[in-house]
Amino acid sequence: MVGSAIVRQLLQSGINPESLILRTHSELDLTNQAAVQAFFAVEKPTQVYLAAAKVGGIHANNTYPADFIYQNLMMQANVIEAAFQNGVQKLLFLGSSCIYPKLAPQPMTESALLTGPLEPTNEPYAIAKIAGIKLCESYNRQYGASHGIDYRSVMPTNLYGPGDNYHPQNSHVIPALIRRFHEAKVNGAAKVTIWGSGTPKREFLYVDDMAAASVFVMNLPKAVYDQHTTPMQSQINVGYGSDITIAELAQAVRHATGYQGTIDFDPSQPDGSPRKLMDSTRLNALGWQAKVNLEQGLALSYTDFKHQNSL
Repeated sequence: MVGSAIVRQLLQSGINPESLILRTHSELDLTNQAAVQAFFAVEKPTQVYLAAAKVGGIHANNTYPADFIYQNLMMQANVIEAAFQNGVQKLLFLGSSCIYPKLAPQPMTESALLTGPLEPTNEPYAIAKIAGIKLCESYNRQYGASHGIDYRSVMPTNLYGPGDNYHPQNSHVIPALIRRFHEAKVNGAAKVTIWGSGTPKREFLYVDDMAAASVFVMNLPKAVYDQHTTPMQSQINVGYGSDITIAELAQAVRHATGYQGTIDFDPSQPDGSPRKLMDSTRLNALGWQAKVNLEQGLALSYTDFKHQNSL
């Protein structure tokens, strides 16, 4: 989802399509170190957007913790090392808001990293993403002066939009709700039951806004990026700027899909973190703001869901 959005953003910015070096997961397994090294040795990219990741919602993170930590660690380590070995000086690593402690003060600032325990349901994924940030920082510290290395990190809030995963069990909350409300509408179901209490608050960012922020941060002059970060706290948060409860989100998705039934909540299922709102002051001060509001984004996402499923 994110990689496709970054490609769209780069093309909209006027970049030559022939200059983009793209591979799908089936074409290049990033957990395979030899394959990644061979790819970089042949293609010799000058910039790298590292958006690839194994991602999922609470159910997937709880069910496959070993897969989430191993695959994400391997992908990041293989790509960053291969980039360095093949002369890539500019790289952008995409992390996640779950890197911050479960009970971090809200909104979460970049300085909250490593100040407390993580949310248990997605700790393996979060640990991998923290390692990705520290990989970038470590290569900068060791090779920045000698090799011109400039590896940066951006931490998006919860993303949604075209290209999302609408799997019934392994998807994030917005695509999961879109599928559930759509199927309830088609089947004439009287109610939809949603995991948790509905009280946790979440921030959501449309994926094309995230792509625009990624290109924006990648293209910042190094002096400007360095002025707003520190060598061992270099990530930049990317958020929408406000959050809503899961109950409010459910109502918004119901409206977007046209479902007319009622909504129930199952408090016996996990809620996850009570709140996850990003402090995007640093990025906003650099001149970037999100543009797509939730109502617009959900309408576009529902259209994408129907297109993916040929509805």
